[in-house]
Amino acid sequence: MTMCNSCQQDAEEKYAELKKVLTKYHNDPESLIVALHEAQLIFGYLPRDVQIHIAEALNVPISEVYGVVTFYSLFSTVPKGRNKITVCMGTACYVKGAGDILEALKENLKIDVGETTEDGVFTLESARCVGACSLAPVVMVNGEVHSEFTAQDIPELIRGYRAAQDPAEKRSDLH
Repeated sequence: MTMCNSCQQDAEEKYAELKKVLTKYHNDPESLIVALHEAQLIFGYLPRDVQIHIAEALNVPISEVYGVVTFYSLFSTVPKGRNKITVCMGTACYVKGAGDILEALKENLKIDVGETTEDGVFTLESARCVGACSLAPVVMVNGEVHSEFTAQDIPELIRGYRAAQDPAEKRSDLH
């Protein structure tokens, strides 16, 4: 399978940016986590070939890079959606229905926790606590807090974020 021209150009630009990052940290194993973080900002996740590039540039074994990537929840080895939905499962949120909200989101999006929708718009995650107990139950989308959230709020939430992804939808909102 061949890569489309714009996809190939995008990949080349990302690798050029990664090369700049790796030049900054060349042969410095102490910079592994920060280099991985910057690489993930560039690519959106850390595929195997990116991990190999980083291992070679920092002169660390690929096993160490992989170990760090899989240990820290900050890092991902699979692409994430453009919108990350996080359901707080802390005690206050759970008592006020976070479990039901999570189940309804899974059903509505047709994905499980840690998965991304086929269209790449949403990734669903859960968190132990987001520190907003007085606003329970809390759902966060891309870090934006939605307080006192209910399962009935899900269709509007999803519709709003999907519309933000669709340029035709944006144009119709201007009229």
